[in-house]
Amino acid sequence: MKKSTVILAAVTAVALSPLAQTASAANVKITPLGGVTGEFCRLDRAMVFEDPDGTRILYDAGRSVAGGDDPRLGKIDALLVSHMHGDHVGDRHMKAVDAGTCGKPDISVVDVPVTNTVHIAFAKQAKIVTGSEMPPFFGAKLKGLGGDPKNSILVRFGATKMVGGVGISTVPAVHSNGLSPSMIGGELGDMMAAAGFAGYVGPPTGYVLTFSNGLVAYLSGDTGMTAEQELVVRGFYGAQLVVMNIGDTFTTGPKEAAYVVNELVKPASVIPSHANEEATKDGKVIPGTRTETFMKAVKMPAHLPLSGKTMEFDGAGKCVAGC
Repeated sequence: MKKSTVILAAVTAVALSPLAQTASAANVKITPLGGVTGEFCRLDRAMVFEDPDGTRILYDAGRSVAGGDDPRLGKIDALLVSHMHGDHVGDRHMKAVDAGTCGKPDISVVDVPVTNTVHIAFAKQAKIVTGSEMPPFFGAKLKGLGGDPKNSILVRFGATKMVGGVGISTVPAVHSNGLSPSMIGGELGDMMAAAGFAGYVGPPTGYVLTFSNGLVAYLSGDTGMTAEQELVVRGFYGAQLVVMNIGDTFTTGPKEAAYVVNELVKPASVIPSHANEEATKDGKVIPGTRTETFMKAVKMPAHLPLSGKTMEFDGAGKCVAGC
């Protein structure tokens, strides 16, 4: 190769590098925080969404985030909770990152009656943004730790709350939303437990996040099929990326979830979540799993939420890095 050609190539690379950095800076970054690094595991729900402006939102911290000092968290501006079940709000959490196995993580640290979500929000001085009747619960728990109850913020169906450059909207989910007596504590909690009765904190929710680069993402939460997935999530918000829970029995199964994304929402990309199984080994889908069934059934690119691996999405919902 001629010297002039080498010099030209080097100059071109230097000239283009700021453009590449600018393009990357315009992407939304999504990092799953699961049970085992590089895998998609049984209790994995948690994901961090980072807007191009640096706003960072943690969705359904659950049990796989190792408390408020989990080194993977970094700065967190807001936490979202789809509903109050322990595997989403965090009735307990992992002893440390990668503690235990993919099929049986070590979730020996008990968080009730406070919840993992509240411990993380207090540690990060972050807001908790929820719908229904959930905000008073989180506000009271924050106050009990010495935090600001006003950091528990309500966004009911049809409304949008801005956190940094991210618009947070809630949409309906078809599921239950009982508050375990263990999260209430005291004599009342004991009486409710003895009666086999859970508290009610309104209907569960899904979320629609609108990012500053134009990306619109639908986070299904635990849900079945709903008309709103077509009429609201696609019809009004125009979601281009879906995080779809596929765990069966407790939410849509893999075939039902595939119908939701193929026929109702019709996004550009989808990320399966809440599979309730050891879905991967060495980062590859295990044959015969719900995750494999779902990924084979969808018509758009499906991207595995491998713990600790950051994916980047452009404003149109296309994965441009890390997938």
